[in-house]
Amino acid sequence: MKDIAQFAATLTLVALITAGSLAWVNKITKPKIVEQQKNELTEALSSVLPDCIDGSIVPVKENDHILYYLGYRDKEQTRLIGYAFLAEGRGYSSTIRTLVGMDTSCTIYAIKILSQQETPGLGSICEEVRSGETKPWWQAQFTGKTAKGIAVDKDKGEIVSITGATITSRAITNSIAESVNRLFEQPGSNDIDK
Repeated sequence: MKDIAQFAATLTLVALITAGSLAWVNKITKPKIVEQQKNELTEALSSVLPDCIDGSIVPVKENDHILYYLGYRDKEQTRLIGYAFLAEGRGYSSTIRTLVGMDTSCTIYAIKILSQQETPGLGSICEEVRSGETKPWWQAQFTGKTAKGIAVDKDKGEIVSITGATITSRAITNSIAESVNRLFEQPGSNDIDK
């Protein structure tokens, strides 16, 4: 019985030290993680709204929640060129987060996958960059397409599905179409050209 009490006390002490260490590490690394995520978002926004001048991408918020971003060609923010928004869809094995940039007539400038944990070699191909290219080939096919009502080829749309990863392809494509529809339903979105 004495051994059990001693073992329990040792285990409790180890658990307390481990929990304290994890809390301390989290406290130290959290600001760095938040800063890194902010930098990644800024870079992604610049890639999906390429004609925007630095600092001319403005978030539109409601209750401290970002609904979408407005992109301007000039620093004075008088020449609106488009919008960026986050689209999320459930893929085969993860929620896929995609940043989408489009002009005022709903034509897509570019998309950028922000996060996905799809099957390696299948769904993860959505981020694959082919040899000699600089951008993911699958994402590039969205450029120039109308964001409203886009669909994969298996649903009679223009976006070619990734072979063996139709669920991933559909998740990304449908989430973009659904997000565009939600964007236009937002109060105050009447300034968006329909």
